[in-house]
Amino acid sequence: MKIAVSSCLLGEKIRFDGGDKHDHFITDELGKFAEFIPFCPENLAFKTPRPSVRLVKVDGDIQVHSNKTGDDLTLPLLKTSQEELTKLESQPLCGIIFKSKSPSCGMKSAKLYLENGFCDGKEDGVFMGMCRERYPLLPMEEEGRLMDAWLRENFVMQVFAYDRFETLKASTPTLGKLVRFHTVHKFMLQAKDEQLYRELGNIVANRDNHSFETVFAMYELGFKTAIGRKSSIKRTRNVLEHLAGFFKKELSTGEKEILHSHIQDYADKIVPLIVPLSTIHLYAKKYEIIYLLEQVFLEPYPKTLALRSHIDSGK
Repeated sequence: MKIAVSSCLLGEKIRFDGGDKHDHFITDELGKFAEFIPFCPENLAFKTPRPSVRLVKVDGDIQVHSNKTGDDLTLPLLKTSQEELTKLESQPLCGIIFKSKSPSCGMKSAKLYLENGFCDGKEDGVFMGMCRERYPLLPMEEEGRLMDAWLRENFVMQVFAYDRFETLKASTPTLGKLVRFHTVHKFMLQAKDEQLYRELGNIVANRDNHSFETVFAMYELGFKTAIGRKSSIKRTRNVLEHLAGFFKKELSTGEKEILHSHIQDYADKIVPLIVPLSTIHLYAKKYEIIYLLEQVFLEPYPKTLALRSHIDSGK
């Protein structure tokens, strides 16, 4: 899968001061499973090294000014931002990772100034705003927020889910394939948004006899919206309890106590999510519960990323 990433996060020395902001999680961990498409409209417009720039509100409009001279640099940055966006549009992207606080790439984290020099809050960077408009359903994050274990786990899960849907889309899908796709994503979707999960179920049921093209388009919109929602400990616990119900006739009293204590400990933030999930996976294999073993929720991305091994990955 392909992910667009701010070039400085990949270790390229294209910052205004000639440095980089190499993010090793992106390159060393996520890079094992993704191909990166680098971008940097600021470097394209002004080269490196260069004077830093800032966002300035002028008569209600947002402009880009040089911190050194005060010159209006909006037009050249808009031009290179469009060039970078055109480059990304030629790629089958599954996500974008931006540099935080950047006047071109920040996600509501770039400082916005008044003409008198006072800060007037925070805003999207110029290029990020263009990407948000062009790709309303594409997974997007900035590296600063990805330091939060909960946001990181949700973003990575969203990216891999998006990639699985794009793979389905490219496979000459049928209604049967779509129903199968929905079935194996059941518990992941429930952990994201129960209402959207039910709506997606009604879509694939197709009681109104829509054409498959219409059903698929409706499902794509709902699925990509649902995977963009953040999971919560409460919703995840409900899913875990639901999964535990598949073993109620097979488990001994002791096994039930172990499983439910693990779920409770997760809800109390004593143990990370991987603990009850590993127990459920063990029992699913022991008692050959194929329906559970096929569920994406148990392993929504490669387990070597170990994102569910942190207590703070749940909120």
